[in-house]
Amino acid sequence: MRRFLLPFLALSPPTAAMAQSGPDPIVITAEGLPETSGSAAYGAVSIGRERILQTPGTRFEYLLGDVAGLQQFRRSDSRSANPTAQGLNARSLGGNASTRTLVLLDGVPITDPFFGYVPFSQLVPDTLQEVRVTRGGGSGAFGAGALAGTVELESAPPGALPPLSARAAYGSRDSRQAAAVLSGKLGSGAASAFASYDGGDGFFTAPADQRGPADVPAAYESVAAGIRGGAPLGASSALSVSARLFRDDRTLRFGGADSRSEGEDVSLRVTRQAPWAVDALAYVQRRGFSNRVISSSNFNLVLDQRSTPSTGYGGKIEIRPPVGPAAVLRLGADIRGASGELYEDAYSAATGARTEARNGGGRNLSGGLFAEGDLTAGDVTLTAGLRGDLWRIKNGFYTARSPQGVTVEDARYPDRSGEELTARAGIRWAPNPALALRAAAYTGYRLPTLNELYRPFVVFPVVTQANADLDTERLRGGEVGLDAAPLPGVRLTATVFWNELRDAIANVTVAENLRQRRNVDAIEAKGAELGLSAEVGVFDLRASYAYSDARVRGTGAAAALDGFRPSQSPAHSLSATLGAEPRQGARLSATLRHVGAQFEDDRQENRLPPATTVDLFAAWPLGQGVSLVGRAENLLDETIITRDTGEAIDLGTPRTLWLGLRYSG
Repeated sequence: MRRFLLPFLALSPPTAAMAQSGPDPIVITAEGLPETSGSAAYGAVSIGRERILQTPGTRFEYLLGDVAGLQQFRRSDSRSANPTAQGLNARSLGGNASTRTLVLLDGVPITDPFFGYVPFSQLVPDTLQEVRVTRGGGSGAFGAGALAGTVELESAPPGALPPLSARAAYGSRDSRQAAAVLSGKLGSGAASAFASYDGGDGFFTAPADQRGPADVPAAYESVAAGIRGGAPLGASSALSVSARLFRDDRTLRFGGADSRSEGEDVSLRVTRQAPWAVDALAYVQRRGFSNRVISSSNFNLVLDQRSTPSTGYGGKIEIRPPVGPAAVLRLGADIRGASGELYEDAYSAATGARTEARNGGGRNLSGGLFAEGDLTAGDVTLTAGLRGDLWRIKNGFYTARSPQGVTVEDARYPDRSGEELTARAGIRWAPNPALALRAAAYTGYRLPTLNELYRPFVVFPVVTQANADLDTERLRGGEVGLDAAPLPGVRLTATVFWNELRDAIANVTVAENLRQRRNVDAIEAKGAELGLSAEVGVFDLRASYAYSDARVRGTGAAAALDGFRPSQSPAHSLSATLGAEPRQGARLSATLRHVGAQFEDDRQENRLPPATTVDLFAAWPLGQGVSLVGRAENLLDETIITRDTGEAIDLGTPRTLWLGLRYSG
């Protein structure tokens, strides 16, 4: 911890200088290009900064729960889940823990280069301005991976942040949380810096009647820090630079079952607004992961995933030539790469002796060209886009050696390559300000992750094997919807969709306690999504409901799954928040969340019951920019079952109460 906190200390001098620069207005244009008119045809949901800072949940993934149907692979939050289970999906287009939504932070993909999970502990809500969620496939820039949707996280411009904001809170089970953001002028531009800490003793994830001598609370500790700055490069151009780092330590159920994820991300962005608008960015990510698996029968170490270093890198350029006030044309290219290796040791559960040393990994690379155009004619907006991609899976290998150094397995997998042509199109008709009808169709694809290709894993006693022969996943789908404002301050949205994910990668049971990642024929999902927002006086309501009837189509080895729901995929999900602002600076809200029943496994043998939670948030101004903040997670202490193997059960977050202070000024 001491070594890791050095970057926090290093941030202090420049941030102090920024804070002293005074409250003069700052205008920085080092942000992405504005959304185009055609994006409305895809029914995006926007979450503003006010809501980002006022959620009952203290982890970022809680905020995403405002959009029903957008969920992690498991119900656990990022304090008690294995990080590799933090895949983000929508519309029940799943089957394993890989992310099938494209998650972007200021235009940069942030999913782990090796595993494909979302590093939620890296995301500090205090630094964000807006979250936009588009459910459904297809994305012009950085299109690979946008199968279930796209989540765009936009940082608040340094010039739009207060000179100093800070918060600290203490909660149940010795939970601690603190964060600070400093912002101000820096030369001709502006910069901001942040640091955050989150830790606690955790809770027992095993029910009381299943706990043994090795069971311990799921303790956690995470830290994150970063800097971001922007400066003009002339009258209409700007440069922005961002650097972030994080580390996240967790203990999962048993003493010694510790995991660590960490990383550093750096990105550079140059934008030009007019007349030829340009958005060019480049990034590099270094990530690391380690994990220890403990036997649930005799509590011996059975797997030490001692190191999984990986690197992600890429870039994008988008150009918008001037084509007239009623049209937008986007032309561009992008490239993304990922490389990584695993280093792990297997141990005998009976004797504790090391039985095997393993090493595996490879490299994925994809790049493409895209073109997309929008045209507005009166009350009709048309949009259409096309992109072509080349991809390559290369340098794949897996070796296993005995403790004596004898090679047990030495596999070198052939390089593979291919091309993908994807498209999307939409139309929006708004005959009057109170009503708009929209329709869209799209296709997309996703490469298997390095984790899916080369890394087996154990959730004792179940072993899941990797599969270097996995094919790419391909999606096609369509939707129709409406946006209505029947009364002042009231907005309704409704969407009906059909999606088909072909060659979906799933963890397929092949024997007792043995699964393998395989492509099943398809997952077909059809359903509906509803949204409601309303403001009446000091009160406001925000609600979202999603229904997805997702079914596996399987033949051959997956024939036994035909007609089943994908694992960890509920049919129903609901989120509703009722809030009030009784006075300037005060906020009270209650959030109801419901997730329907889902199955732990692909064969639907272990059912996870539905869960309904109630959460509270309260903020009250004390003066001088200070507010008293209280939170309650799972106020009614609902039992949330996150895993059920038939032999062992894991539980989600119990009632957790928080009290703290927030400062902004």
